[in-house]
Amino acid sequence: MATTMNEPLIEFKEVSKSFGDLPVLRGVNLRIHKGEITSIIGKSGGGKSVLLKHIIGLLRQDSGEILYEGKAVSSLKTPERRKLKRKFSYMFQGSALFDSMTVYENIALPLKERESMTDEEIHSRVSEKMQQLDLHDIETKFPSQLSGGMKKRVALARALVTEPEIVLFDEPTTGLDPIRKGVVHSMISDYQGRFGFTGVVVSHEIPDIFYISQRVAMLNEGRIIYEGSPDGIQEAGDPVIQEFVRGFESHQDVETGMQSMAYGERRFQEELARLQRHQTPFSLLLLTVENLGEIYEKVGHRIGQQALRNFAIKVRSNLRVTDICSRTALNRMMVVLPNTDQEQTRMVCAKLSRAISSEDIMEAPAMADFCFSISAGFAEARTDSKLENVISMAESKQNTFYEFRVC
Repeated sequence: MATTMNEPLIEFKEVSKSFGDLPVLRGVNLRIHKGEITSIIGKSGGGKSVLLKHIIGLLRQDSGEILYEGKAVSSLKTPERRKLKRKFSYMFQGSALFDSMTVYENIALPLKERESMTDEEIHSRVSEKMQQLDLHDIETKFPSQLSGGMKKRVALARALVTEPEIVLFDEPTTGLDPIRKGVVHSMISDYQGRFGFTGVVVSHEIPDIFYISQRVAMLNEGRIIYEGSPDGIQEAGDPVIQEFVRGFESHQDVETGMQSMAYGERRFQEELARLQRHQTPFSLLLLTVENLGEIYEKVGHRIGQQALRNFAIKVRSNLRVTDICSRTALNRMMVVLPNTDQEQTRMVCAKLSRAISSEDIMEAPAMADFCFSISAGFAEARTDSKLENVISMAESKQNTFYEFRVC
C-alpha cells in the first residue's frame, strides 16, 4: 500500500465509540498525513487518548472505518494487521517505564518482544538510539534514579528503537517544568525531522504545541470541529474554538518567558491602528536561531533549550519597555518596535549583536565550536499592512539586513 501526495496516511471516517452508556467518540472524521506532526487538542476527558488508542489498535471502534493508506483496517487479514501494527510505536503518558528494569532493558524491550534479532543486533540498535538521543552512561541505571526529563527521553528512545513509521505521543509533557516541556517538544520536532516518522501528539500545551505541528485537530464533544494548520485554528471564527484556545493560552510563553504569539499579534494590531490614526511609524523585527538543530546535536536538548531561554531574556533586557517581544516559532521571536523606522531598527540589531555574549547564554565560558547563528530580518509597517505581509517582507532575503553569531 502506498499513499499519493494528497491522500492521508491514516483516515477516520465517522468513527464512534461508547463505553457502556457513555458515548466518547461521536462520528469522528480525521485525516493524518505522512511525514507530518498532527496534534490533537481538546478538553480534558474529551476522548483524545481514546482516539489515539484507536489509531494503534488498542481499542476497536463501534462503528465507522479507520483507513490506512486508503484501505479499511477492519478488512485486513491477521498477518496484514500484524505487519501494520509493527509500523507503530507509542509513547505513553507518564513514560510508563518499568521500575524493575534498567534503562537499557527498558529501551530494548520492544525489540525483544517484536523483532527476530540476535542479542548483538539488539545491543547495536539500542546503543545507536541512546547515542542519538544523548543518553550517555546511564544504561545500568533504573528509572527511579532519573529526573523527569531524562525519563521522557528514555521513553522516547524506547518508542523510536523499532524505527517505526508512525509514533503516537499521549500527553508527552505531563508533569514537567517549563524548560523540560520545551526539551520534550524540541526533541519530538528534531527527531521527527531527522528520522521522518509521522507523529500524532495528544496535548493541552497551547500555544507551545503549535510550534512543532504541521496540522492541528480539535476534538470537542466527541467530534472533530477543526482540522487544519496551527495558524488557521487561531484565526477560526467558531466561538467554541476561540474560547478553548484563548482559555489555555497564557500571555506568556512558559518555555522562553517571552510573550505569547497571540499577544504579539494583538499588539501589532494596536500599533497598526496608531499608525493609521497618527502616522506614528513602527517596525517588525524577526530574530531567528538558524542552527537550533545543530545546537541540540552539539550540547543536547536540555542545555540548548536553556540557552534559547537565556537568549530570549537577554534580548528582552536590551529592548525598551514599550517594545513587544513574542515567540512565533520553535526557533524564532518577533519584536514589535513602536515609534521606530527601518533605519532605527537596524541600530537595534547592531546593539543586540554587541550586547549578547556566549557567557550570557550558556551560563559558562564559551564552548569550542559552539555558536548561535542569528538572522535578523525587519520591515517597517505601512498603513495598509497585514501582519503576514510584514512578516514576509522581514523574511525576504533583501530585508535580512543583519546576521550575527554568538560564540
